[in-house]
Amino acid sequence: MRKSLLCLALAAVVGPVVFAKPTTEEGAAPLLKATPSQSEAAVWATRFLTHFHYKPTPLDDAMSEQIFKRYLDALDGDRLFFTQADIDKFAAYRTTLDDAIYNQDLVAPYAMFNIYEQRVAERVAYARSLLPKGFDFSKDESYVYERDKAPWPKDEAEVDDIWRKRIKNDWLRLKLAGKAEKDIRETLDKRYANYLDRVRQLNSEDVFQTFMNAYASSIEPHTNYLGPRASENFDIAMKLSLEGIGAVLQRDDDYTAIREIVPGGPAALSRQLKVGDRIVGVGQGENGAITDVVGWRLDDVVEKIRGNKDTVVRLEVLPADAGPDGKHFTLSLVRKKVSIEEQAAKKSIIEVKDAQHTRRIGVISLPTFYQDFDARRRGDRDYKSATRDVEKLLGELKADKVDGVIVDLRNNGGGSLAEATDLTGLFIDKGPVVQVRNASGQVEADADTRAGMAWDGPLAVLVNRASASASEIFAAAIQDYGRGVIIGEPTFGKGTVQNLVDLDDVAHNEKPAYGEVKMTIAQFFRINGGSTQLRGVTPDISFPLTVDAQDFGESSYDNALPWTSIAPAKYQPVADLKPIVPLLAERHAGRIAANGEWKNFEADLADLRALREQKTVSLNEQVRRKERDEQEAKRKAREAAVGHAVPDADPAAKTQQKLTDEAKDKGGRKSAAGDKTRVAGATADDDAGGKPALQDDGLQPDERGITTEVAREKEAKEKHDVVLDEAAHILADEISLVRSDTKLAQQVLPRGAVVPLEVN
Repeated sequence: MRKSLLCLALAAVVGPVVFAKPTTEEGAAPLLKATPSQSEAAVWATRFLTHFHYKPTPLDDAMSEQIFKRYLDALDGDRLFFTQADIDKFAAYRTTLDDAIYNQDLVAPYAMFNIYEQRVAERVAYARSLLPKGFDFSKDESYVYERDKAPWPKDEAEVDDIWRKRIKNDWLRLKLAGKAEKDIRETLDKRYANYLDRVRQLNSEDVFQTFMNAYASSIEPHTNYLGPRASENFDIAMKLSLEGIGAVLQRDDDYTAIREIVPGGPAALSRQLKVGDRIVGVGQGENGAITDVVGWRLDDVVEKIRGNKDTVVRLEVLPADAGPDGKHFTLSLVRKKVSIEEQAAKKSIIEVKDAQHTRRIGVISLPTFYQDFDARRRGDRDYKSATRDVEKLLGELKADKVDGVIVDLRNNGGGSLAEATDLTGLFIDKGPVVQVRNASGQVEADADTRAGMAWDGPLAVLVNRASASASEIFAAAIQDYGRGVIIGEPTFGKGTVQNLVDLDDVAHNEKPAYGEVKMTIAQFFRINGGSTQLRGVTPDISFPLTVDAQDFGESSYDNALPWTSIAPAKYQPVADLKPIVPLLAERHAGRIAANGEWKNFEADLADLRALREQKTVSLNEQVRRKERDEQEAKRKAREAAVGHAVPDADPAAKTQQKLTDEAKDKGGRKSAAGDKTRVAGATADDDAGGKPALQDDGLQPDERGITTEVAREKEAKEKHDVVLDEAAHILADEISLVRSDTKLAQQVLPRGAVVPLEVN
């Protein structure tokens, strides 16, 4: 998915990016240029990309054209800033970017960025100039918000008209949400001013990383360049830990505010910080001077707060409920290793009732295939690992006497290849899990070598379109072995293997300067010889697609590797699910045909598909109010049918979401959170009589206030997960069938599995 520099700058930031640059007296940022280290890093990266990639591609004029196109898309993918005259001016760079890299002369990409920044300032100034005048919403005109395939605006007049309509749409959304005209002006003026501030905080490292990613992704979609700071954050994401104070931070206007406090971390143990508190100064050690960080980029503040374990950091804090001139307090914290448990495996239990029995279905939700590689290499027996965590949870679920287990891999984009192999080993005996073919054509099988299974009972794997890479390896192996039923949507279709190359290591740099290249080095294949590349894993029982497959997935990339196959590995299926899948599908079809909540789910998806196909939105207030009222009436009718709130689908909200977070999964996920038991079909708010569904309020997340936004997210997470519930019913059906038919049980469960016989 494309993620532009505009999105990087304008999104409500909840994680680090890079560092701030000084501004001139007039407020305009100085022109950026590459550093010597960046020019050198580009050459080092090129050496690996042109010689050691799975699909080695020369850096030449043809590649330069691809880089040029992708770099423009990264800067202005929606054609909102540049005009055709700008593009014509850039044309001289179209076939010379290869020379710029080889000659360590990166003037061209920085010149393009500097013009981009200038255009952002011009567009924002124009936008703010429109606010005092207001708009006439009785006119019949529309705003085109899907502009990635539109031609470049031919001149200033055309781009001004695009922006006039964009601002008019922003205003109308707030107006429809009931905001007063004065408040609308203040909100939008502040929004556009913040846009410009954040773009002006982009620095040389941002530009270099964006340009190098335009190069890397021109070779193949999953090849990337990571600057030094991005590399550090990638490492944290893989090992699910860092050394710091245990607080999630977010930008709040000019402040860095606390969005979440991690349980058990130094911030939580201090009992002095709360959500919404603003960090205005940071000092090192017991006596180090406190540096004012108001107006800093979020990741700069994060860098000052992070540090080595057992060292002291001092924070100057403006309380959440205090005004700008409120009283500050200073707090000393000792940094510790903090685990990021939000992304770790979790378990829950769903009870599915039928006429005679209650089936206890254990659910293991796994957001990513994480592993602390460094700790494992050091021989740390307690290294963080997805497989180790899941194995522990399986033991707990056994003690809870569950009848079956669902591994929920929805929105799990992958992670460690080794973890995918090891995790599969928890559900099979010994045997190959995945085949890996390198650039030389050599094929090796990664195998589970541990005897026995951690769980030999009924198993299902729940996937969606955002289940990718390691998730697909696991799901494919479970399917090929006949070990469990795959339920959900066709998966992403990523069948390639990446490796990290530390450019500082190969260049023998003492300090991080060059960053890393995440480079595709191999392709993986199922043990049956097929590939998940492009095609993904096809579920045994399919659910409706929650996203447009043409816009999301491997097949949406124009340079994805083709599908191919190799000889199958030598393996022995542990069971044969073919006899039971049609029976499960029949029961599933009958159940959803009578399930009003599932019908609403499908109707919501139909509405979303219609919205995706709609490329424009009306700017006529009467038309928009009618659309909003119709959506509200439809939502209330669905709520009345199922007895609780259902999501709102306001077409206007789509435009702002696209502008603020293009790369976010549109399907959304409502996962089984926490370690708890619930009855299938029961919602989080049944006892309260239901809460109103969230509606478009015209605001961006950082405009609502942190406490409000956190509450909205919590409410969204607590919505009833109809998809997971249906998966639990399917697995419960399997349990009922195998417990009433010994012969069927012998076919569909692993040999040696103990199945209690039930007589109905």
